[in-house]
Amino acid sequence: MADPKGFLTTPREVADRRPVGERVQDWKEVYPGGPGKALLPIITKQAGRCMDCGIPFCHSGCPLGNLIPEWNDLVWRDDWSGAIERLHATNNFPEFTGRLCPAPCEPACVLGINQDPVTIKNVEVAIIDKAWESGDVKPQPPEWLTGKTIAVVGSGPAGLAAAQQLTRAGHTVAVYERADAPGGLLRYGIPEFKMEKLQVDRRIQQMKEEGTVFRSGVNVGVDVTGTQLKQRYDAVVIATGATAARDLPVPGREYGGIHQAMEYLPQSNRASLGRTVEDQILATGKDVVIIGGGDTGADCLGTAHRQGARSVTQLEIMPRPSDDRPTGQPWPTYPMIYRVASAHEEGGDRVYSVSTVNFEADAEGNVSGLNLVEVEFKDGRFVPVEGTERTIPAQLVLLAMGFLGPEREGFLEQLGVELDERGNVKRDKRYQTSVEGVFACGDAGRGQSLIVWAIAEGRSCANGVDTLLTGSSTLPTPIPPTARPLAV
Repeated sequence: MADPKGFLTTPREVADRRPVGERVQDWKEVYPGGPGKALLPIITKQAGRCMDCGIPFCHSGCPLGNLIPEWNDLVWRDDWSGAIERLHATNNFPEFTGRLCPAPCEPACVLGINQDPVTIKNVEVAIIDKAWESGDVKPQPPEWLTGKTIAVVGSGPAGLAAAQQLTRAGHTVAVYERADAPGGLLRYGIPEFKMEKLQVDRRIQQMKEEGTVFRSGVNVGVDVTGTQLKQRYDAVVIATGATAARDLPVPGREYGGIHQAMEYLPQSNRASLGRTVEDQILATGKDVVIIGGGDTGADCLGTAHRQGARSVTQLEIMPRPSDDRPTGQPWPTYPMIYRVASAHEEGGDRVYSVSTVNFEADAEGNVSGLNLVEVEFKDGRFVPVEGTERTIPAQLVLLAMGFLGPEREGFLEQLGVELDERGNVKRDKRYQTSVEGVFACGDAGRGQSLIVWAIAEGRSCANGVDTLLTGSSTLPTPIPPTARPLAV
């Protein structure tokens, strides 16, 4: 183990974020110089808190099976090259997960039974940020080519992971992305203050140097059909994500100024990178209401602050979570507790146990207010509480209520793949769909989930593709598509 007494002598410590008044004036990451640099003064001792458990439950909490005690020990011993080697053994993109993953590994930490768990996510991002700085992240092109060709449709974390694994196995891989640059929601869904796009750009460059081909600005299903891809390539991987957004069918939904979060956030991302965005949706000077209390809602919250919103209110139909682990969610499960993201530190009101009744509009047909009512959960449904109706002002409403699965029209219909009962792409234990040679991974097959699951599924799917094309595979053994980690 690292420090034999570390878990006894060293308290949990995290890096300080930049002051709120400073960071809301720009789009840079909320940590000074990035999280890795901000963590360096404290991270060695934090890694030393790891107990190197005989049964490391953090492994079961992580869908990737990250070798957490191993790289904690290497960081404590100041062997950063060894640490990144062990980290990359299971995770293609730790700079993504180290910034964006909710870290289900930490609630599964054995130390967390009666103390604060190890700062696993912070150690992870410190390792990869230092590796980029020191030049320890290098392209790994294959030694020979198999002659097999693969199309990966979608360049989010699942598609990128599958493509990188397959390229390194010697296959010729082309990644199709309908946006003007690869990265999926990593590029145009995640705000710059959570992850600067430098992180995406240098991974894409690494993959290009390894041999992966990127075809951006190609809308598969329109510019090229699924049938054409099936004929052109030896295998096709569906990694399009779950982009069919959940809507809110209440009176007044048609008024101007009511938008899906994924209409709002991509525009802001482009503008923050210096691009010109015609008719951009802006929160400047407006009362903003965000419907949905998850990560996407928090991203809208931080974005609205930086655009100069007059007020921001985030609504959630569920009751406020408890501050401590609920009795029904014991260790090592992932507890539904009250969490404060960096965006919540910056202001705004969080209102729980409410439901939207309808929207009001001004004389020009633009939203001016939102009528809501408090609710309580009875007999399996949310019931309005009589006498709790009220109106709040809103000139911009953002719907951040999650996603219903992949878009079915076009590409999926052309391929003829079967869907499961939830509307996701159905696949077998090797991630192959009902159509031979067509595979699916990430949110397209799993439904809306975590970035760490997307990467894990991309890696596992690559094994299935490689096995089909070569008869066997040396890539990591796939996890069953239906698997759930112990900690979630």
